[in-house]
Amino acid sequence: MSLKPSEAESHAPISHQPAPHNSRARGAGNLITAATSDGNSHSVLDDSAQSATNQDQQHSASLVTVLIAVGANLIIAIAKTVAAFMTGSASMIAESAHSWADAGNGTLLIVAEKKAIKPADESHPLGYGKEAYVWSMIAAFGVFMAGSIVSIYTGITEWNAAESETNYTIGFIVLAIAFVLEGFSLGQAYLQSKKHGEAINVSAIGYVVDTSNPTLRGVFFEDLAAVIGLVVAAAAMGMHAYTGQPFWDALGSIIVGILLGAVAIFLISRNRDFLVGYKVSERIHGYALSELLNHPDIDSVSYLHLEWVGPKKIFMVAAVDIAGNQKEKEIAQKFEIIESQFRANPLFQEAILTLSVPNAKTLSLPDSYNQDA
Repeated sequence: MSLKPSEAESHAPISHQPAPHNSRARGAGNLITAATSDGNSHSVLDDSAQSATNQDQQHSASLVTVLIAVGANLIIAIAKTVAAFMTGSASMIAESAHSWADAGNGTLLIVAEKKAIKPADESHPLGYGKEAYVWSMIAAFGVFMAGSIVSIYTGITEWNAAESETNYTIGFIVLAIAFVLEGFSLGQAYLQSKKHGEAINVSAIGYVVDTSNPTLRGVFFEDLAAVIGLVVAAAAMGMHAYTGQPFWDALGSIIVGILLGAVAIFLISRNRDFLVGYKVSERIHGYALSELLNHPDIDSVSYLHLEWVGPKKIFMVAAVDIAGNQKEKEIAQKFEIIESQFRANPLFQEAILTLSVPNAKTLSLPDSYNQDA
């Protein structure tokens, strides 16, 4: 197999053993029921049971990461709100708005996880995977609206506020506790990203930026922004207490708002990429091409289209030349068998093959592609 098995993107090997004719209509989703010669039915997904189990574990891991983040944000939001009322700090008000927004966004990410795993049906033959990007984009808008705008507005309105006696002790205590909780949540997301990234030889940051899983990306960058925001808020409150100048506190609120806005714009941009049809990486492209070229029934490949249609779900269209001189009916049956073998890999939501045009230029793996990578 071209790629090492990974919990990041499940690259299960495509079984090249002859498969029974697939009785389901092409393009009807990834429920693969085939009929044997004696009329009994079985699932060709049995050959990829371990890969399917790994995919379920990936989903569970992402859901646990989100639940941890939501729980931490709820506790932090309540504590920050109390501290904001007690201190009147603009930075603390911004941080409380940030945490309430993150808690709401985490809830939307849970919805995204649940919606995206609905099985394909007649109205959605490629499944509901892109629901994850829709809800994740709504969550990103939530960060921008409830976090960025409120924080910047608060900072602007408090810029010229009159100096008053303020005890920030409770505020610093809350920020310290929040830092521990947010840091724990960020650590969980980082470890998950690092584990997945190591399996495909990329860094944790590189994986979380490029992954097709918007939930992990959303939690990671929201937690990262939260930790940085806590440091900024603490520094702003400290400068206010030290100098007696309230504009430091207001400046902290504005910086937190700009930080949240930057994260929101990034997350919106990445979700938009996947919604409009995002191509897979060169590594995964090489994996799919190598599986096609190594198939005993395929002589060459002249066209290969691969795009994400959901978290860890790829839609593949390929033009191939079948080995030997076979009749049209035999070719159609061969296509169904090969397509079923690809659909049995949890990484592929749908696979469609067609014949290459005569004398078409064929594709080949680049010299840099490592079969053992």
